[in-house]
Amino acid sequence: MAHNPTPVGPLLRQIQSPADLRRLPEELLPQLAEELREFLIHHAAEYGGHFGASLGVVELTVALHYTYQTPEDLLVWDVGHQAYGHKVLTGRRDRFHTNRLKDGISGFPKRDESIYDTFGVGHSSTSISAALGIAEALKHLGQTHRKVVAVIGDGALTAGLAYEGLNNVGALQPDLLIILNDNQMSIDPNVGAIKDYLAGITASRTYNRFRDEVWKLLTKIQEKLGAPIRDYAARLEEMFIFLVSKPAVFFESLGLRYFGPVNGHDVLGLTSTLRDLRSLPGPKLLHCRTVKGKGFAPAEKDPIKWHAPAFRFDPRTGEALFTAPPKPTPPRYQDVFGETVIELAEQDSRVVAVTPAMLSGSGLTKMHKLMPHRCYDVGIAEQHAVTFSAGLATQGMKVFCNIYSTFLQRAYDQVIHDVAIQNLPVIFCLDRAGAVGADGATHQGLYDIAYLRPIPNLILSAPLNESELRNLMYTALHAEHPFVIRYPRGNGVLLEWRTPFEEIPIGKGRLLREGETVALLTYGHIGNEALAACAQLAEEGLFPAVYDLRFAKPLDEDLLHEVAQKYRYIITVEDGVRIGGIGSAVLEWFADQGYHLPIRRLAAPDIVLEHATQAEQYALCGYDRKSIAEAVRQAFQVSVHLPAWKRS
Repeated sequence: MAHNPTPVGPLLRQIQSPADLRRLPEELLPQLAEELREFLIHHAAEYGGHFGASLGVVELTVALHYTYQTPEDLLVWDVGHQAYGHKVLTGRRDRFHTNRLKDGISGFPKRDESIYDTFGVGHSSTSISAALGIAEALKHLGQTHRKVVAVIGDGALTAGLAYEGLNNVGALQPDLLIILNDNQMSIDPNVGAIKDYLAGITASRTYNRFRDEVWKLLTKIQEKLGAPIRDYAARLEEMFIFLVSKPAVFFESLGLRYFGPVNGHDVLGLTSTLRDLRSLPGPKLLHCRTVKGKGFAPAEKDPIKWHAPAFRFDPRTGEALFTAPPKPTPPRYQDVFGETVIELAEQDSRVVAVTPAMLSGSGLTKMHKLMPHRCYDVGIAEQHAVTFSAGLATQGMKVFCNIYSTFLQRAYDQVIHDVAIQNLPVIFCLDRAGAVGADGATHQGLYDIAYLRPIPNLILSAPLNESELRNLMYTALHAEHPFVIRYPRGNGVLLEWRTPFEEIPIGKGRLLREGETVALLTYGHIGNEALAACAQLAEEGLFPAVYDLRFAKPLDEDLLHEVAQKYRYIITVEDGVRIGGIGSAVLEWFADQGYHLPIRRLAAPDIVLEHATQAEQYALCGYDRKSIAEAVRQAFQVSVHLPAWKRS
């Protein structure tokens, strides 16, 4: 993509680091915030990426870097897609057009990218725990003059990890500021009692004014009157909290001083408040009310659509811009899942769906509207989602638990302890399995084959296309064990995908393409790359066989015996890590059966796979169609010197 420079306002042009920002007169901060917002809008209009969350914290970002001496003071961002403005103000404005592109800057804070990125974040709800660890480390190092701030928001306070951190903050009493960016949204609207609780907190000016006056008074008289009067005032303050601001008691009872709610879009007010809080010792929580997509009317009206727009648009109106009429394309796997689960629910009253804050991303928005009592959004709470699904399954419900592959990692113990050990037939649909593209290292779905394969009772499967996804979902309904279906981010390959349901024999693969000498064993959607490679190889007179394994567990032993006895060279292809993946499963089986055949595994190497397009990541990992074709050519060259199959 050609680089079209994003317009930069006169104040923003002066800012190469937060030190430049802090040299501005305070009265110019509203203008700078507006210029930063315009920069982010124009950038997203041209290049896409996460959008609404960063617009909502523009004023907060400016105020934080103006008030705190970053990077000496340390900011920890939660849900890193809030941090676009932070990146622009910390020396990355001129490179921001490379955001989420191969070899460009990351879409999330990244420690090896900038000294201002204190902690790497992509998954939510880590900020409080990380910031607490940083604050405790500074205390041990004798650097207590340095301040630590955690910014948590965009739904992250619905996750259990945040409360584990809050609990420990209350116990350790560090000098730490937690800022709650309360916009009532994650990717979809926040859900649950915590959302209602925060909405019930009212701005009690009387309470805050009373508490501030008490604090100032205590500071003046403490030396004269000593601890007893301070203890009495503290008890008086606690009683007053119950009288005028009862909802804030939750945070106060954990040992944090609560301030707010405050207007998160008043940059001068925020600057004044942060300046006061910076000098206040101990743990504090500042509750900021913000609007996701603030300053861009279409995003304010529809924050779900504008969370991360994947299309070019007019930065003034939000109207989508197309360079050519869109061509018919196969549907996204997430949409096939969403339509199919509704069909199955209409046929079977026991079918329900569960997702941790990913209604739109998982394709469940439509079901949630049509069947709200059978589609559960449990918030950013993957561990709860899995155990909640297990509880449903104990009573005979047919549960489709839809979680992104990268997020199921957060519920690994629950998969083992609450589902697999009890052999409960929960159906896990793992969206975004494999290489995920621009979201990069923190979101890669490369690991699920390897981390799920050792768990007893699990059935592991992957569809080649959309029709196979439907059939695997239908098959899973009749299974007596936990059933995993993994599928990638993005589109499938079929225009006519809504085929009649067919039950697939569990543990049975299929021959896709007859061949000779060399056999390709593929698993899931990546098999389409292998088929494309074979079409090219046929023009060269090379004809490898292609088998679709369909199941990583149980493996199709009859198919593997056939392959071992018929072919001289085996190539496995998977969109996952090489260590412990489907290729490893095949190698292990061949070794156990006494077969001695050369096997080459095309899979992700032992690296952190950074952001790029999916196609670029496939190439980097060596399992795009070009790499597969080259591996087959080499296999044919080697195989002419190999003996017939051998079994010890």
